[in-house]
Amino acid sequence: MPRASLDKDPRDVATMFDAVARRYDLTNDVISLGQDRAWRRATLAAVAAQPGETVLDLAAGTGTSSEPLADAGVRVVPCDLSFGMLSVGKRRRPDLGFVAGNATQLPFADASFDAVTISFGLRNVVDTEGALAEMLRVTRPGGRLVVCEFSTPTLKPFRTVYTEYLMRALPPVARAVSKEPDAYVYLAESIRAWPDQKELGRTLRRAGWDRVAYRNLTGGVVALHRATRP
Repeated sequence: MPRASLDKDPRDVATMFDAVARRYDLTNDVISLGQDRAWRRATLAAVAAQPGETVLDLAAGTGTSSEPLADAGVRVVPCDLSFGMLSVGKRRRPDLGFVAGNATQLPFADASFDAVTISFGLRNVVDTEGALAEMLRVTRPGGRLVVCEFSTPTLKPFRTVYTEYLMRALPPVARAVSKEPDAYVYLAESIRAWPDQKELGRTLRRAGWDRVAYRNLTGGVVALHRATRP
C-alpha cells in the first residue's frame, strides 16, 4: 500500500500485490489486530449504497470490500491493478465482475457510477490528485466518493507509539504470516509518508470534489473521507 512520494512504478506495485495475493486478507487481519473488519464496516456504512445502485470499488483486491455490497443487491464493479489479486477474488466469487484497471486511467465511461469507493489503495497511486479527478469523471453528478485510508493519529503520545509499531513491530509480524515481508515494510513507509486528514481533504477539493468531510477511526489511525460530485 504505497505512497505517491515513494515513486513506485505502477507495474512494480502490481507485481508486489500479485506476490501477496493468496494470504493478503489474512495478513491484513493480523497486522491490523483485527481492526480492518471494523474499518470496512464503517466504509460500507459511509457509502450507503442502495439496491440497484452501481458502485465502483477501486483497489478492490480480492473483493473483500465488494462482497457485502453485492450481497445487499448493489451492482458493484471490483477494480484493481493486480491480476493476482483479481484471480484470487474471482475464484472465490465468480459471480462478481472483476475488472483490471489503473486508477489514473479508468476503463469506464463518464458518469457511470452512483458512488466510488477506495479502501487502503489511494496511496498505491503515483498521481493521487489525478486519480481523484478520474474518479470524479466516472461518478454521476450528485454521486459520492468514500476514501478509507490510513491517516495520522490525533493524540501525540498515541501517534508516537503507533509509529514505533509501524517501523519496528510490523515487519516481524509480517514475516511470520507472509512470504513477502518487504511489501509490509513498504506499507509502513507509505503510511508515514501519507498526508494527514486535512491535507487529503484539500487534495480532494483541488480534484473537483465538493462537500468534503472526514471522520477519524481508531483515533485517526484510519480516516474516512467523503465527498460529492457537484
